Order: sequence, then structure tokens, then C-alpha cells
Amino acid sequence: MVWSLVASLAAVYGAVVILAYLFQERLVYFPQVGRGIAVTPQAYGLGYEAVTISTADGEKLSAWWVPAAEARGTVLIFHGNAGNISQRLDYLLMFNRLRYTTLIVDYRGYGTSSGSPSEEGTYRDAEAAWRWLTVERGVKVGDIVLFGESLGGAIAAWLAARVTPRALVLASSFTSVPDLGAQVYPFLPVRLISRFSYDTLSAVKAVKAPVLVAHSRDDDIVPFAHGRRLFEAAQGPKAFIELRGGHNEGFVFARPEWVAQLGAFLDQQANIPKPPMNADER
Repeated sequence: MVWSLVASLAAVYGAVVILAYLFQERLVYFPQVGRGIAVTPQAYGLGYEAVTISTADGEKLSAWWVPAAEARGTVLIFHGNAGNISQRLDYLLMFNRLRYTTLIVDYRGYGTSSGSPSEEGTYRDAEAAWRWLTVERGVKVGDIVLFGESLGGAIAAWLAARVTPRALVLASSFTSVPDLGAQVYPFLPVRLISRFSYDTLSAVKAVKAPVLVAHSRDDDIVPFAHGRRLFEAAQGPKAFIELRGGHNEGFVFARPEWVAQLGAFLDQQANIPKPPMNADER
């Protein structure tokens, strides 16, 4: 009786492990969330150009180019694993107000981009976006800031380890998929069955550019410790912004003081003088 029960439980557990192994993509990517492009930067009064970026393996990526007046640089934005570029207008508005032009791209399989997402595919997407900026648009390498949100942080860090951006900004990012998965699914042998790496920690160690990490102590999906480990692994000039709020609430654009810290960090890397303090700030 007991052995029969143990055998049944083992069979069920084995089936769960097999399903988790086979359908990992559905646990990593959520392009179906808000699939349609509901709004554009015009909703925030931002002028923009809708562009299509071709990847080396033939996919077509949808992207928005949002210029800023008297731009201090260009930010290449890699968003998280759910939704699409139309859900990230607040980032575009924030960087525009900081006087940074932005390029935000939908990965393959997201929004109206062609293809299906994969780890290698997202890396190719990042390379294509970088190539479009530096070759087709002619933006100077030293003027480009890489910004990654959550999963996008892993992609931005991977790219930053291979190119020479002005700076790398990681918002609510994890150290690796196996690290995070082992915490989210402690009952599964995640490290043994994971077909995804997204090893942000190793990538950050290889980044030569300045790094800013923003993470919330209240993050309910990616624990705060991930952000601290990424910060500690950064080799060059670095800064940390402690956010508040859950993973889907604690955004750097949510509070003026966080935006100010980000802007000051970016200006510092661009050698833009800090404006003199007024009487109220002294």
C-alpha cells in the first residue's frame, strides 16, 4: 500500500518535471500579454518613427525611434518578458525628459515582430538593434546607453559584455534563469533541467562600461538579492538605486528622486557638468 502510494507520487512528480522541461518557453516568455499595439508614443506627445530592424537570421523586428531635442545620448531599451513596446511608454517619456533619444525594440515573437522567442534569438535581436543604431542610424558607440528591464537586463548585459556602450542600466534584473527558477520552483530540479541560461551575473563581470543597478526590496518576483549581487559583480564605476514596490510596480520612473539619480549617473558618464544648485538645494 505504502509503496504503491510512493510509486504513484513519484510518477506524478516525474511527469511534472518532464512537462516543466518540455514547456519551459511558456514559463520564460509571455508575448501574448497585451499582444496588440494599443498606443504609440504619440499618446504622450512624443514624436517617433516606427522602424523595422532585420536580424542576421532573417527576422523582422518592430521598433520605435524616439528622438529628443538637444539629445545627450541614445538609450537602447530591452523590455521584460511580457507584453510589448507599447506598454513601456513611461520609459520613453522619462528618457525624453532627461534629453535622451531612445530606441525600443520588440523581440522576435513579441508585438508585431516576426518569429518565435528563444534565448539565442533574443541575443541576435540585441545585435541587430545595436547594428541598426551604429551602422544604419550612425550613432556613436560611446553615446549609447543600454537599458534592460527584468529579462531585458540579461539581454542588455549580454550585449554590453561584447560591445562598448557608454553605460549599462539594469532594472529589476535577475542573476540567471536557473538561479531565479530554483527560488520560484524550489520543488523542481531547475538547475538540472533548465534549457535557459540568461547568465546576467557572468555577463556583468565582463562589462567594462559603468553600471547602474535599480532594484526594489519589495520585488515579489526577482528577489532584491539578485540586484545586489549584480551590483557587487560590476567591475567599473557603478551605482545602485533602491526602489520600492513590487516587480510590476517598482519602476525607476515612478518617483522623481529615482529619475534624478538615473539622470545624474548618465550625465556623469557623458561628462555633462552638473547644474549649479539653487538656494533651496543648498
